[in-house]
Amino acid sequence: MVGEKGEKGEKGEKQFLSAKPAEPSKKPPAAGGILFFWRIWRKTFFCMILMILFLLRGKALCAGDIAAYVDLGFSADGRIYMFAQYGVQSGTLKPWADLFIVDVPQNNFAAGGKVSFVHDAPVTAGQDGSGALYRLIARSAALAERYGVSYLLQGQALYVALDDGGGGPAPLGEIIEFRDFSTSHYYRAQLVPRLEGSGSNLASSFYITLERTGWDGSRKTYMIGNPQIRRPLINSYRIRKVMAAPRDGSVIFVIEMRKLGADGMDIRYMVEALRL
Repeated sequence: MVGEKGEKGEKGEKQFLSAKPAEPSKKPPAAGGILFFWRIWRKTFFCMILMILFLLRGKALCAGDIAAYVDLGFSADGRIYMFAQYGVQSGTLKPWADLFIVDVPQNNFAAGGKVSFVHDAPVTAGQDGSGALYRLIARSAALAERYGVSYLLQGQALYVALDDGGGGPAPLGEIIEFRDFSTSHYYRAQLVPRLEGSGSNLASSFYITLERTGWDGSRKTYMIGNPQIRRPLINSYRIRKVMAAPRDGSVIFVIEMRKLGADGMDIRYMVEALRL
């Protein structure tokens, strides 16, 4: 047995000694290396160009003064609704805020229901202008108390637009559909805009047709808004949110307006109200 193991070991050693040495790895020619790095640089340069174009497009679309919408609540009987918007002026960087009180059955502003505030100094880095809103709410406490508005009676969202509309005007004849699960009512709303003129002479209006279908299949149609009101420099409207009042089920449409501004496209908000 020992002799067999030794013989095998000797053969294995001979085979190992007779094996050919591994050939050294071949280096790629210099021309191939240059071509490789050229392809990498070309792809990187192309990606950088695309990124720059994307950033420039976003700046062109959003260079204006973009407001934020705030739901401030209803009165106990649902007849009064209060909301606000705030932002930072794109030119001066001063924070600003607007506060509105709406008579829901009349779909119009209540008496004294429009107040505004603009701070006299620009915001510092990292601020969003919400400080102007807090200042305005504090100043308008007596107005909210007079109309019985409760900050805790906010609207119940029935519809929320999750996208930004592609960064451009809302499509003509925008149609949305939503359901109120608490009442089993189904809604179909169409925003119909109308634009006149162009540039500094641009003016526009819109109205909304709303169809409500009950659980029993009964239907009722409403028209919301006044198409005779022409708003200067507004080039598009979009339904951003639909809410129901917490008590009587009145419906509030939050409308985003895109306005031609000095530094780009400004965004503002308004509401259309319907007491069902």
